[in-house]
Amino acid sequence: MTTNSAKQNWPARYKALSATSRHPCIQHFYQSAVNDLNLPISEVPLVALDFETTGLNFDKDDIVSVGLVPFTSKRIYCKDSAHWLVQPRQKLDEESIVIHGITHSELTGAPDFSSIIEPLLAALAGKVIVVHFAPIERHFLYQALNARLGEGLEFAVIDTLELERRALKAKQGLIGRLFNSKLDSVRLADSRTRYSLPPYQNHNALTDAIATAELLQAQLVYHYRPDTPLRELLI
Repeated sequence: MTTNSAKQNWPARYKALSATSRHPCIQHFYQSAVNDLNLPISEVPLVALDFETTGLNFDKDDIVSVGLVPFTSKRIYCKDSAHWLVQPRQKLDEESIVIHGITHSELTGAPDFSSIIEPLLAALAGKVIVVHFAPIERHFLYQALNARLGEGLEFAVIDTLELERRALKAKQGLIGRLFNSKLDSVRLADSRTRYSLPPYQNHNALTDAIATAELLQAQLVYHYRPDTPLRELLI
């Protein structure tokens, strides 16, 4: 699985992956990917994605809920959002229940992740995925698909956590870095506060997806021009 996307030639990578992929939904994702990395961010179709999981170890933990919402730099399309609860392949532990609030009873009758693969990939196709802390969504989606289809998914992302880290480093300046000054928190809620965005309840996949979309819109207004090419935001 590709992890160093900063140096990745995504158009070429998508073409190669499409040629070797076996599953039609994954092939469609690669074939419909945004390949013009010089496209101004104001013209890029985006989709914010968030998972709640049984833990943070993607080798053994599993997804319990998925939230997504399509958007652009100016609009969020809540009517086209989606939220799914899915049955993990191991029991929830008390620590994860405390974090995301999803209980065993809420998952009674919930389907396996395999049942949402088609609508999920269809919702992501043709858009650039936006997340807050890329390793979670990248690794968990890859593992969930690989466990059920025998192949995972690789994708470029805009990571609002990384963009916030960049912005804070720029504000800190060279002197602050020389004296090893600590950066402020880049957690989703803390990052939103810096842009006077309203507080939301954390750890609901759909709410966090909407919160991430709003955060990126604010970051773009404060730190970037509308004609900033997509390649400068991908990591």
